Amino acid sequence: MEERDTLRSLELNVEEIITREELEALLAGKSERQPRAYVGIEPSGNVHLGHLPFLNTLRVLQQNGVHIVVLLADLHAYLNEKGEFEQIRETAEYNRRCFAASGLTAETEYVYGSDYQLEEEYMLNVLRLATITTEKRARRSMDEVSRSKEERKVSQTIYPLMQAMDISYLNIDIAIGGIDQRKIHMLARDNLPKLGFRAPVCIHTPLLIGLDGEKMSSSKQNFIAIDEPEESVAQKLKSAFCPPNVADGNPVLEIYKHTIFPSLDRKGEVTIQRPEKYGGNVGYERYEALERDYVAGMLHPSDLKANAVRALNEVLDPIRQRMQ
Repeated sequence: MEERDTLRSLELNVEEIITREELEALLAGKSERQPRAYVGIEPSGNVHLGHLPFLNTLRVLQQNGVHIVVLLADLHAYLNEKGEFEQIRETAEYNRRCFAASGLTAETEYVYGSDYQLEEEYMLNVLRLATITTEKRARRSMDEVSRSKEERKVSQTIYPLMQAMDISYLNIDIAIGGIDQRKIHMLARDNLPKLGFRAPVCIHTPLLIGLDGEKMSSSKQNFIAIDEPEESVAQKLKSAFCPPNVADGNPVLEIYKHTIFPSLDRKGEVTIQRPEKYGGNVGYERYEALERDYVAGMLHPSDLKANAVRALNEVLDPIRQRMQ
């Protein structure tokens, strides 16, 4: 795939690329070595559809010659109050299996943060970064990430400095994460060069809403796991929030946009199956056309949900099989 086609594929399902020109240069082979991209994940529970936008982004980059690193950030999870360390490591192993099953190839490199983040050189560089980062910026960079919104711990100020240093330590060219990671990535782009390190290209993916139309939350269980059984997928989608003629804040449409349509490299189009008396089957090659018809009232919420069950299970079935 040419770099222009790769960029077009990436841009369909990301919030922003900082900067597009820098990414173009990397994909065009203008660096002296194979580009390296990474995502850092706090091991903290189920891997669900909200993870697929950045996993799809990693997969597209991998298909285009970029080496992929997945950081299982066990120390970060501990600093962010996600549980005891042994429990976090168990969850990290489950997450690794899920990411591998999602379609990343065997060449993907998996790294535990605790394997290197306590080394002397790494910690000295974290302290160097602390001397040029204001307390206000470190604290603000955690606004969308911190588990505790009140009475924040000092550990959550150390967290973004470590994340920035991970990018340098792992020799990363492209940092990938949800849009909630933006402030931390911008801290890295601004301050790493001041210490003589390279500023990363940053790709930010959207944060999907929960099936109830609210913020996706493990405590609410308002998500679909990537290894969710077929029957559970059907039950959850049947009861999902799906207001007629409305696109914004519609979790079922988000599933089409960020999960079902990105699988079109295997199927060609998304087909909405329905009885002839309701207009018969209709196919869509692009998400925008489906959204337009839904907002115009040409597609009923029940048809949208029923076909989402079928299409989503087709996407998840290979993942479920690899997880067995």
